[in-house]
Amino acid sequence: MDFGRLPDLRYVDFGLPPDHPETARVLAQARPSQPAPPLLHVGCPIWTNKEWVGSYFPAGIKEPDYLHYYAQQFNSLELNTTHYRIPDAPTVRRWRAAVGPDFKFCPKLPRSISHERELFQADDLVTTFSRAIEELQDNLGWAFLQLPPHFGPEHLPRLERFLLDFPASVPLAVELRHPRWFADKGLSDAVYATLEALNKTLVITDVAGRRDVLPMRLTTPVAFIRFNGHGLHSTDYQRADAWAQRLAQWVAQGLHHIYIFIHQKDVRHAPVWTTHFLNRMRELTGIKVAPPFIIPQVVQGNLFG
Repeated sequence: MDFGRLPDLRYVDFGLPPDHPETARVLAQARPSQPAPPLLHVGCPIWTNKEWVGSYFPAGIKEPDYLHYYAQQFNSLELNTTHYRIPDAPTVRRWRAAVGPDFKFCPKLPRSISHERELFQADDLVTTFSRAIEELQDNLGWAFLQLPPHFGPEHLPRLERFLLDFPASVPLAVELRHPRWFADKGLSDAVYATLEALNKTLVITDVAGRRDVLPMRLTTPVAFIRFNGHGLHSTDYQRADAWAQRLAQWVAQGLHHIYIFIHQKDVRHAPVWTTHFLNRMRELTGIKVAPPFIIPQVVQGNLFG
């Protein structure tokens, strides 16, 4: 994720903003009378990480086996491949067969819908996409719509119409990027209220160069967070701790589900950051998700055996 990435972090305030005033209300309204343990799903944007072969993946595995081993390290995936093409049913069924029952895919809507047609006259593509990903069945998490950076508030009626028509059977999160969505408090609050009314989750993006895309406004009892790291710089760990603390507060207030996706330029850093984050979450909330682990590798032959 290059959106908002900066080469120099010296002048960035990575502190998380305070919660939006409406967040506590959303969580209070969603709190069940008999609360179930909140769910935590953590993942990366891709699973074909060749850099993990010989560490988090066994040495010598073939590319068709990557997803199976990825799902042993992470329990979710920001499914970016659907942004570039709509998969056919056999492909989706293979994905589902490769993972366990608790694994969640979060497919990104195709760019043909979000960037090319810009949500206009895209019903045919939405139908095809929705039917395809519904093949994931219980492994389907939240799909997410990433609006292009040039898609601004002038298109709000189009966004509202799109969300109204979007299939209710597919849970959906929405990522806003144009700065004007956040510059006017009245406008942003209206958009958040629309998402809440339509039961759509607002994506929260934590990235160095765009601190405005951290409104800390939950529109559903689901937190969908995209975290852009910087090569295990010390601030990556400080931000992991801050997120664990904020999420612990939201869990105490009634948060149902957390999705957090880690973007690191070097994919070898993602499991390290994730381990730190999951340890902090376990300490603060008691939520236990197995962290990534180095797979013992079989040594072939021994000259001195």
